[in-house]
Amino acid sequence: MIELLQTLKLNLLHAGYAKLDNKWDYDRVISPFTRMFYVTKGTADVYHSNIKFYLKPGYIYLIPSYVYNRYKCDNYHEQYYVGFFEEVQHGLSVYNLKRFKYEIKASEADIELFKRLLVINPNREVLNSDPDAYIHNEATMLGFNIENNQLSADLLLETTGILTILFSKFMEHGSLVLSEDTGSVSIEKVLSYIADNLQEKISITELAKYCNLNVDYFSRIFKEKFGVRPNSYIQLRRVERAQFLLLTTQDSLKEISEKVGLGNMSYFSRTFKKITGNTPANFRKQQLSK
Repeated sequence: MIELLQTLKLNLLHAGYAKLDNKWDYDRVISPFTRMFYVTKGTADVYHSNIKFYLKPGYIYLIPSYVYNRYKCDNYHEQYYVGFFEEVQHGLSVYNLKRFKYEIKASEADIELFKRLLVINPNREVLNSDPDAYIHNEATMLGFNIENNQLSADLLLETTGILTILFSKFMEHGSLVLSEDTGSVSIEKVLSYIADNLQEKISITELAKYCNLNVDYFSRIFKEKFGVRPNSYIQLRRVERAQFLLLTTQDSLKEISEKVGLGNMSYFSRTFKKITGNTPANFRKQQLSK
């Protein structure tokens, strides 16, 4: 676990300060990046992970990547906001490894970190508060590294450091989504193996053999540790990657289905709809038409 966390990479996408009224009302927002809000004035609501959060001054809120969420402000509120990409080794998400809180009380030091982030990263604000204006803008999503590469080495390191400090405050102490070992191979390596081979056919027999376990025992241990069966986990990861590609590339549906290991278009569409409630084609069309 520690080895994987040491590979954590955080890349800033945007940061700014917003004054928002009742037009801040958006449903079914799906972001391929993590968000943090620090509220300074007023109130609003955010719903994600089956929880409704009442945004209030003096608190910081975390919204993980790839969760369906809704924002609503009945009157008026102000917030510092940050969006960033997170990744650990082999394309895994840290949310696969650690449990997180989604609301924490801000300290004076936290407030200064938000302010400092804006000072050293000017002109990174979101000009349109509608999430679709930037989530589905390929130039914005794929070009964030250009802005980061223009930072001097010291400011890039400081930016990464600030993001790491703020992000770390939401991690549940000692709480792992998955424990350290499954047989003679750690479960994290199994997840890395799956992430590296999503474009290929992955059998449970193959995964069990990788862990030096029989199939039944491997499946039972995997479900105990992760909460879903291996096949369900693999399908979730395939659809999650497909969502990212649909939002951030112009690849055809066939190209995407092949890249995520669901090469049969009918099967790709059926699996995507089962998990998201929508077909890949409609998902892309609806998002791009907003």
